[in-house]
Amino acid sequence: MDNDKLAQECGCPEFTASRRTFLRGVAGAFGAGAVTSVIGDVHRQVAFGATVENPNVLVVVSLRGGADGLSLVVPHGDPHYAAARPRIAIPTAQLLGSDAMFGLHPGFAPLLPMWINGSFGAVHAVGLPQPNRSHFAAMEALEDADPGSSERRGWINRMVGLIPGEEPQQATELGSPMVPGSLYGVSPALSLTKLSSMQLSGTQEADFQRRHRIAYDMLWGNKTGALARGARNAVATTESLSDLATTPINPQNGASYPSGDLGQALAETATLIRANVGTRVVTLDCGSWDMHSGLGTLQWGGMQSNVDELSNALAAFFTDLGGSASQVTVVSITEFGRRVTENGHFGLDHGWASAVLLLGAGVRGGQVHGNWPGLAESALVDGDLAVTRDYRSVLTEVVRSRFPELNSSQVFPGFVPETIGAMTLG
Repeated sequence: MDNDKLAQECGCPEFTASRRTFLRGVAGAFGAGAVTSVIGDVHRQVAFGATVENPNVLVVVSLRGGADGLSLVVPHGDPHYAAARPRIAIPTAQLLGSDAMFGLHPGFAPLLPMWINGSFGAVHAVGLPQPNRSHFAAMEALEDADPGSSERRGWINRMVGLIPGEEPQQATELGSPMVPGSLYGVSPALSLTKLSSMQLSGTQEADFQRRHRIAYDMLWGNKTGALARGARNAVATTESLSDLATTPINPQNGASYPSGDLGQALAETATLIRANVGTRVVTLDCGSWDMHSGLGTLQWGGMQSNVDELSNALAAFFTDLGGSASQVTVVSITEFGRRVTENGHFGLDHGWASAVLLLGAGVRGGQVHGNWPGLAESALVDGDLAVTRDYRSVLTEVVRSRFPELNSSQVFPGFVPETIGAMTLG
């Protein structure tokens, strides 16, 4: 569903408005050291460096709007779950991969083989250290992951800053031309609607691109300052990665992506990974999880359609990757969860804790990790599922597992993580 339409229907225009304001702001509000320049559909930050061969790759899927973890990973064994949701609770008999406490939403059927073979798992009761029901503030805090710091730099930007080489494609956003907060900062980042936009504005015709690169060089070649450096480097990026602009999106191994933005972005991501141009992190948005109304049941509603799209797109992605899947880990994040008790519109209002999904390389799957606080009224925080694991503890394990050469304390400054056990280490 379109986010503007969603905001009108759910009565939460802050989700759409704050997202736009935030993305406009990150493009240039935080100092000349991280100026973002724009040429064509390419937004990239000032950068120099070289690529890394055969890297592990982290794909971060943002479930924008606040995804209900209790619908994704259902605590059917908690006696308070069904009582709090008399119309929208998912029956135990319909759940997948169940144990005595948890089961997966039935829409995850395409990913059930990964759950069974241990490459798909989850962590429950995860979130920000303090409740924050503002989309804008919660997204900013989540993507910055350095509370109290005056430096506007996202956790992924800090991470790639520790990796040798400074090619912009090391940290890439696909599906949007705007740099998200997690990628914003002094290290290079690339943000694309799609790979074919890796070009200067106008036709892909080679002579046009050549002549315009000459013109940009004449305009910016002798200038100084961050904007000039950004312009020169953006032109260089469109040239060095020009092959990607004409690379067909041709899914492999019989993969069939669902229609829609997420399927398209993941198909582009698989193509980018196969190109082996040094990409280490890819971020994608999977929006419209702000279900104040119409979350629905297994027969209708936004949750059913969203989980179907997410599951089918991720299943196609791992099929498409084939042998390259051994390099790739997917982690989902969301700014907050939803309230435990359903409202009068078959929906759920803003809450606190949610669930994190982990898929692919290094994942200790087939189970739900974390410390379950329970849904008894005495265990809730203002009607919300309590956070028992800071989301940075989950991300720290992911970084340590897939990027063991990095110092995770520099990715999450001042944070002392708890052990989750959701990723293989060592």
